[in-house]
Amino acid sequence: MKKYKRIVIKVGSSTLTHADGKLDIQQIKKIVKEISILTDQGYECVFVTSGAIAAGMGTLDVQEKPHEIDERQVLAAVGQVQLIQLYAQLFFAFDHKVAQLLLTKDDFANRTRYLNARSTCTLLLEKKIIPIINENDSVSINEIKLGDNDSLSAFVASLIDADLIFILTDIDGLYDSDPRENPAAKRYDTITEITDEIKHIAGTTGSKFGTGGMATKVLAAEMAMSNGTDLIIANGDDPHDISRALRGEKVGTHFIASEPNLNARKYWLRYATTFCGNVFVDQGAYEAILKGKSLLPVGISEVEGEFERGSVICIMYNNKQVGVGIANYNSDEIDKIKGQQTAMIKNILGYQYSDVVVHSDNLVEI
Repeated sequence: MKKYKRIVIKVGSSTLTHADGKLDIQQIKKIVKEISILTDQGYECVFVTSGAIAAGMGTLDVQEKPHEIDERQVLAAVGQVQLIQLYAQLFFAFDHKVAQLLLTKDDFANRTRYLNARSTCTLLLEKKIIPIINENDSVSINEIKLGDNDSLSAFVASLIDADLIFILTDIDGLYDSDPRENPAAKRYDTITEITDEIKHIAGTTGSKFGTGGMATKVLAAEMAMSNGTDLIIANGDDPHDISRALRGEKVGTHFIASEPNLNARKYWLRYATTFCGNVFVDQGAYEAILKGKSLLPVGISEVEGEFERGSVICIMYNNKQVGVGIANYNSDEIDKIKGQQTAMIKNILGYQYSDVVVHSDNLVEI
């Protein structure tokens, strides 16, 4: 078992609520107690919590989660008040102070806001204050919504350089089939690589009140492992499983990371950015990207969307996303030099920023 110091603990709606969507106060008390014990033992804990929309459903007596984004925003706005007030009271009983951060994907995609959030979290941990983080559902829209707090936990782990993410959910870990349908299903104790088979096994099922199923948790594990962070998925019925896992006991499914395979910049490009447009490439350019080379104008066949120089763009081959990178030219400029040799850039544009459209240092394969 690795030595962990800084831990992101993510708890889903299915663990925090009853079947009717109302908050499960007794379960929340157990979670708060466990995080408080870990903090007292010297661990630096960041708490990523779902439950705002579910809490709003319980408060307003809404039986089914609405599909409309504005209805969800209302529920989140009502529920977040109840949720953070409860957390503040319960942590106070264990002599711990808390702080609330509500984030959206834009807070990670924007470099300045990302650094501000990182600074805030770091300073809170230094002051022994427990950050409680949720997606800002009351203002999120589809374009900036993270989609689920499993991904949010991975973003937060990267933000604060966490050693471990612990996801408490309504299942004991990742199984080779759905244990709710197949009693003979076998659980994976450890996973060291996210393969296509693992992604297929994860499926897409979810609970009534949550947004993510096992597939989103495996995606979070893939994100975490690429950054050198371990992740454990375990049943949230007994939050003390976190302490057991930290003592080396087998709990849930442990995704074990090796060295980071993406540096901080490429991790940000791969997972946190918002795309401003697309460029379509030929087979030669695609093969060059696979070898870690830069994208040249000669390999580009089409430009889609309007974007400025320095924008993050999606690289497409055969109508599939194959890479993400920072453009050295704007969309009009790329449209003019597409299919041309590098030596022709200055002749066509009258100037030349770079020999390449996307440099390999600012490009990551998908």
